[in-house]
Amino acid sequence: MIKKIANKNMHWILLLPYILLFTTFIVIPVAMAVGLSFTQFDGIMMPVWNGARNYINLLAQDDIFMRHVLPNTLQFALVVGPGGYILAFMLAWLISQLSNIPRTILAIVIYSPSLTAGTTMTVVWQVLFSGDRAGYINNLLISLGVTTNPIQFLLSSAWIMPVMMIVALWSSMGVGFLAMLAGILNTDQEVYEAAYIDGVRNRAQEIYYVTIPMMKPQMLFGAVMAIVNTFAAAGIGVQLTGANPTPGYAGQLIVNHIEDFGINRYEMGYAAAISVVLLLIIWGFYSLTNKLFREKD
Repeated sequence: MIKKIANKNMHWILLLPYILLFTTFIVIPVAMAVGLSFTQFDGIMMPVWNGARNYINLLAQDDIFMRHVLPNTLQFALVVGPGGYILAFMLAWLISQLSNIPRTILAIVIYSPSLTAGTTMTVVWQVLFSGDRAGYINNLLISLGVTTNPIQFLLSSAWIMPVMMIVALWSSMGVGFLAMLAGILNTDQEVYEAAYIDGVRNRAQEIYYVTIPMMKPQMLFGAVMAIVNTFAAAGIGVQLTGANPTPGYAGQLIVNHIEDFGINRYEMGYAAAISVVLLLIIWGFYSLTNKLFREKD
């Protein structure tokens, strides 16, 4: 009897570890964040219900959020997200044209910055964009006669966002890039032969009519990872400038705003409301990408 019940519900038994982990680390934290977003909570005393006041304050009274944080986040996401996604696909396609050994070496080289971005940021990028003559970028610009005085890349509100975008694009070749590379390599070569018989004449048409349609699951996965990584890349501005908030709030993203209120000011309820807004933004971008890449059948 027990064996019969176990066989009948084997799929649930196999799914149980995933369900437990998903519930523990996703469902419960999200539910708690939504609940706390309707309270005033300092992390010490018991939460006090205050209704939608946190959301009203965020959207109607938080000038920093509306004038700096939200526009910065959308600008950063619209450049780094699609830019990193397109760059990942282009690099994956180019590498796929190589033989096995050089392809493996280049894939490791391109993927490795996503693993060491935090460490490399302080060791390499701060040296490159240092605001004195010792900085490599400033030294080059001065030697070429482009400028006479060093540019304060990491302290200037006009430069911090472009620098953040460069660093984010450099470190954006993560698992989404590997998924695209795997999708291209696993595409059936007979499909390409049939496509050329049907009228495909060059590599551009091959990519558009064969490669992309054949690897839509990998393209969707890469898009989702690009969205998540883009909105989670808030540490770049703080690490580069060494300050939270960043100078003039020019590099302040939503996650920085959450950390500022949640960690620095102990306004956990307000920080939870900001995190819920961020979750809704990510969900909106995900819904858009899902419509673009999901299988129609």
